Amino acid sequence: MKNFLPLATLALLGGCGSGTADDAEKKPDPIALVRTAPATLGAAADQVTVYGAAEAAPGAERSVIAPAEAIVARIVAPTGTAVKAGQAIVELRPSRTTATDFAKASSEAAATAAAFARAQRLRADGLVSDADVETARAAAQTAQAARAHLGMAGGALTLRAPVAGTVQGLSARTGDQIAAGAAIATIAIRGDLRARFGIDPALVQRIHTGQALAFNSVAGDAHATSSVTGVDSSIDATTHLASIYARVPAATGVGPGEPLRAAVSVGGGGAGGITIPYAALLDDGGRSYVFVVKGGAAHSVDVSPGNSIGDRIAIRKGLQPGDQVVTQGGTGLEDGMKVRTGAMPAAKTDDK
Repeated sequence: MKNFLPLATLALLGGCGSGTADDAEKKPDPIALVRTAPATLGAAADQVTVYGAAEAAPGAERSVIAPAEAIVARIVAPTGTAVKAGQAIVELRPSRTTATDFAKASSEAAATAAAFARAQRLRADGLVSDADVETARAAAQTAQAARAHLGMAGGALTLRAPVAGTVQGLSARTGDQIAAGAAIATIAIRGDLRARFGIDPALVQRIHTGQALAFNSVAGDAHATSSVTGVDSSIDATTHLASIYARVPAATGVGPGEPLRAAVSVGGGGAGGITIPYAALLDDGGRSYVFVVKGGAAHSVDVSPGNSIGDRIAIRKGLQPGDQVVTQGGTGLEDGMKVRTGAMPAAKTDDK
């Protein structure tokens, strides 16, 4: 009986030790299911997609200008309207200042006309010289021209299209006051348009005049092949892009201001580089990275992406040809996580 307690104690401790070892046994590491694709050598940045709009070519537009300070009474042809030469664009009425100026000019015109008529009668009687008559004539003509310049006879003025074309840039609204000499709108001459596209300033140096360019309207109902007619490396303060220009063939039916997209080559015809499926590229607060599978594990690799080419994107730095990058399942991975490749399960749908 003396040895019973020690032996029972040892047995109990042995049982406890065995249970602790079982509980401490490590659980297997999770294995994520992913799909991969190789990084391949290909034409790096052969083409980029650029966006812009059609606009009047230089010298192919005419301005519609207010001759005097005026109030917009009615917009007859808003922006985008196709007009004929002489067609009404906007109706104006004089501002208070212009109405006063017009009254003064009318009074002056009447006074100088009367003075001229009097000088003619006096000359017929031999009381003034020919020089006096010519002076009176010049004064009357000047006063008439000043009155006509205000253009507000009858208290209203209709501004008309100087040429046939399309109204552009008419942003005034009924009731707005327009300064004297201000351009209210421009008329883009039909069939004489160009396209202006914004492009990354880092790429504009690879574009040259005469280079082929294929474009289409964003709506998709117009397609054309043209060529680059101009390159402007100046950076637009609003878009932070440089500009390239191309002629818009009249047969496309594209109108001024219509949004366009174009595909233009920037690769120099043969420069090679690494490309991966666009789906493999991940972003974390501006950090671009991919997961590369090696030895059954996914490793996070920082990359420097380039231009997209269809459903692929060029990688300037970070990958080698043949690297297996994760194209599906990457958003749930952590660096070093074990993975296996295979078909991804179909997305579940709610049955109703």
